[in-house]
Amino acid sequence: MSMKCRLVLMPGDEVVEYDGKPGDTYEQALLSLGINPDTVLILCDKRSIPQDAEIKEEYVEILSTCSRG
Repeated sequence: MSMKCRLVLMPGDEVVEYDGKPGDTYEQALLSLGINPDTVLILCDKRSIPQDAEIKEEYVEILSTCSRG
């Protein structure tokens, strides 16, 4: 059984779909996409979600908090 979560990378509005297994965390999803979890905020309906939380939402925004340059 797998679970999916759509991650919208901000700024830029790039949409990435994470296809994982039940029990995966946002930290695991971000690392699998090559994103350092300590450099972003995870938001759902304008509320912050901890990176070690189990993925339950189908859609979240990933807001970069530092320069990628």
